[in-house]
Amino acid sequence: MDKLKNDSNSKKENEENVTVMQEVWSWIKTIAIVIFIVVFINKFIIINATIPSGSMENTIMTDSRLIGFRLSYIFSKPNRGDIVIFKFPVDESELYIKRVIGLPGEKVTIKKGNIYINDSKKPLKETYLKEKWTYKNDKITFKVPNDSYLMLGDNRNGSSDAREWAEIAFREGKARNEKEAKKFSYVHKDKIIGRAIVKYYKGFENLLNK
Repeated sequence: MDKLKNDSNSKKENEENVTVMQEVWSWIKTIAIVIFIVVFINKFIIINATIPSGSMENTIMTDSRLIGFRLSYIFSKPNRGDIVIFKFPVDESELYIKRVIGLPGEKVTIKKGNIYINDSKKPLKETYLKEKWTYKNDKITFKVPNDSYLMLGDNRNGSSDAREWAEIAFREGKARNEKEAKKFSYVHKDKIIGRAIVKYYKGFENLLNK
């Protein structure tokens, strides 16, 4: 009788161990699936970014955090005024965030703090600028390539953008002459990572209408 009793206890213990192992394995699979989903979403669906500078103030303040959507331009093209995240033309290991100003094939002229598209007599309406534009605000002309976009920051007096990138590229030896350097002024359509859609830190705000 004692032997039968011991066998019964051993069987019960084995069943309990199996149950515990099954539960642990179930948790491991659940955690693995969650991690996979989070990694997949961050790599292919959204961009979770912290803004390190004031180049987009006052639309997006320094240290703000935002979500960008990587699939925004799968079936459409960037529009003028979109706030986009892209690979910095001079160093593609860095991501920048700016506003789309010039579209493919357009001529963009900066004159006395105003922007004119394709020799229009009427300047572009820019209600998003932080303050009166005084830095590099005159006698600048861009001819946007057919496969690229022109980007500027909203804080024009404190933004490193298309007005400076050619100079930076030449200074850093990325271009041998001024003509070569000009291509760094533009962001190729394939280098646009996504569109900024919502700011969730330092104030919650929809960026699609900013």
